[in-house]
Amino acid sequence: MDVTTPRIELLVRAGCAACGRARADLDRICGPLNVPVTEVDVDAAAEAGRGDLRAEFGDRLPVVLLDGEEHSYWEVDAPRLLADLSPADG
Repeated sequence: MDVTTPRIELLVRAGCAACGRARADLDRICGPLNVPVTEVDVDAAAEAGRGDLRAEFGDRLPVVLLDGEEHSYWEVDAPRLLADLSPADG
């Protein structure tokens, strides 16, 4: 069975206090599961040519993406994320 590591991205903006809290929550949840978290500043991404992230998500940061799909925004939905990261039985 091929098991792939979930891909967690945290979309943030510099100076965003809620973004810092979300990062701490993700570190607490994902660390013990050995799931890496990639942080992406939407403003820096826009300057580098990825304006789509800021256009789509910039008004509701922080945003958690799980495997490229929006999972939660403004805060981490910890119970849902834990459930989604837990291996399926069987």
